[in-house]
Amino acid sequence: MSTVALITGAASGIGAATARRLSAAGARCVLVDLDAEGAERLAKEIDGAWLSADVSTEEASLEAVALAERRYGRLDLVHLNAGMTGRVDLADFDLARYRQVVGVNMDGVVFGARAAVPLLERSGGGAIVVTASLAGLVGFAGDPIYTMTKHAVVGLVRALAEPLAARNIRISAVCPGFTDTPLVAAAREMFTSAGFPLLTAEDVAAAVESAFYTDTPGTLLVVQPGRQPVPYRYAGVPGPAGGQRPPKVEPQAE
Repeated sequence: MSTVALITGAASGIGAATARRLSAAGARCVLVDLDAEGAERLAKEIDGAWLSADVSTEEASLEAVALAERRYGRLDLVHLNAGMTGRVDLADFDLARYRQVVGVNMDGVVFGARAAVPLLERSGGGAIVVTASLAGLVGFAGDPIYTMTKHAVVGLVRALAEPLAARNIRISAVCPGFTDTPLVAAAREMFTSAGFPLLTAEDVAAAVESAFYTDTPGTLLVVQPGRQPVPYRYAGVPGPAGGQRPPKVEPQAE
């Protein structure tokens, strides 16, 4: 039985590299991207299914998961990769751009996980990997709104790790440094001139594949040029005096 993978932001960059890598290993892939031409072209190349959709809408994720079930009957791996840079200036605020960035980078992950979990569970369990960023672990002054969204998805991954593990679903994230993809195309010459190494999309795709099979839910893999991916370790925060542990809070029905 073939592994079935769903990949968002799959028409180019990290998503396309991940699709090619998983397909070469025998997976059947469902590709989701706003770029219909790019998604269709890659789907033909790897003999996969494709959907042109805006992941900032809940319907896109629901439709993508339904396509996976309709075409392949199951779902094992989900790479929530779609993203965009912020470029939102707080001094000259563009509300429409802000909503677009938050919609793709944050809502797309929430909607994607929410849609995928039931089918992953029905398929016997599986894994979700989110493309975050080093900007999800440190304050990146060059793009504060992008940084905010990546911190948010890192927090979501960490918080979902335990409840999803109880449903036999592992969730983790990759946190790459600057990667040679269309997102940084405008600044590529600047990096090159400065002698600053860029990751390739294939470097990150290899880390994504590794993250799918990590044994530790909630893993955040830091990916940097010339280094093996390494799990990020938070130092922890001071607790209350006396060493008391907080009570476990269960969600309350409205």
